[in-house]
Amino acid sequence: MIIDNKYKHSELTSKIIGSAIDVHKHLGNGFQEVIYQRALAIEFESQGLDFQREMEMALSYKGNHIGTRRVDFFVEKKIMVEIKAVIQLEDVHLAQAINYLEAYNLEVGLLINFGSKSLQFKRVQNKKSKSINES
Repeated sequence: MIIDNKYKHSELTSKIIGSAIDVHKHLGNGFQEVIYQRALAIEFESQGLDFQREMEMALSYKGNHIGTRRVDFFVEKKIMVEIKAVIQLEDVHLAQAINYLEAYNLEVGLLINFGSKSLQFKRVQNKKSKSINES
């Protein structure tokens, strides 16, 4: 996997993407999202990555608690990973991943789709995060 240092946490995101590629190589497409999630957890463990699966995170609006959302994976306390098992990633999936980054005030996330013939992944950044704009 090529590491591009112009992206924040590039080495870590490359490890995550590499893990997803291995899972997709072994399982292919056509399974439910939870199957890929379980396999990816096994791969993360074998890579020595610290992660939380289905981590529940609070959502607020103007300082008021309005609910919670489970993030598929939160890796090394830095990267949100949202996985899908759909035929094709759509703009709505990308918007959802960006909204989660903004809602949780995270800098970097990955949107990974196991449902297509070839693994699809998109790196997402929170443009509103100060540390991204300053780096």
